[in-house]
Amino acid sequence: MPGTVSNSSYLVNTYYDGAESDANRNYTHCYDESTYTSLWTAYHLNSSHMGSLSRPGSWSYSPDIPESLQVNLKSSSYNDNYSRGHLIPNASRNGIRNMQLQTFYVTNSVPQIQDKFNGSIWNSLEQELQTIAYSEEIYIVTGVCFNKAGESETVKYTTAKDDTKSIPVPNYFYKVVLKVEKSVSGIDSASAIGFWFEHKEYSTSTYTNYAVSVDQIEEWTGMDFFVNLPDDVETDAEANISWSTFQYF
Repeated sequence: MPGTVSNSSYLVNTYYDGAESDANRNYTHCYDESTYTSLWTAYHLNSSHMGSLSRPGSWSYSPDIPESLQVNLKSSSYNDNYSRGHLIPNASRNGIRNMQLQTFYVTNSVPQIQDKFNGSIWNSLEQELQTIAYSEEIYIVTGVCFNKAGESETVKYTTAKDDTKSIPVPNYFYKVVLKVEKSVSGIDSASAIGFWFEHKEYSTSTYTNYAVSVDQIEEWTGMDFFVNLPDDVETDAEANISWSTFQYF
């Protein structure tokens, strides 16, 4: 889990499949009610989460957030040709129906370029992480960024086709991913990797060129990821910049 940032407009919610327990946890997100945007979504992924359930036909409001603080994306997407970009993908939860339906809460959507981003390089990375998760459990945080720390960039805004709320379009998308080795005494070691993308069209679906350390993404975003790890394990894991080191950990 990322460390929480104190901000009066941030709502941190966790969704469960049934009773509130670690075994039933689906995902946790940090929702900025002032921008109608989930800034990050954290979840674990293993083979039990994935399957072949059909894709739901529509989206719905999150029951944990007032509808007035959500964007109406239930039937239609955004204007300006942006797609409803999942932060936790459908394919990472299409083995458990309740969990899958929760990925279709409108709060799990952000405006995303479809062709040459969501449908290409971003999708390729998500598919690779799903492949890894068929054989071992991994932990993922997917997030958006509007400005790198210390920088001031222009932020575009759009609207939903069925709503008038003004919604910021992320300038960056990222993922940070963690593997751990456990023993009876706790977590012995870990490996992590980050991926950082400008939100633009890409001519390639090869994501490995965009691998960076988790430390680097923390510097750019001001976030603190994987705070529940022992300090020494966290320090080593978050310094890694090699995709292959993570892949074969």
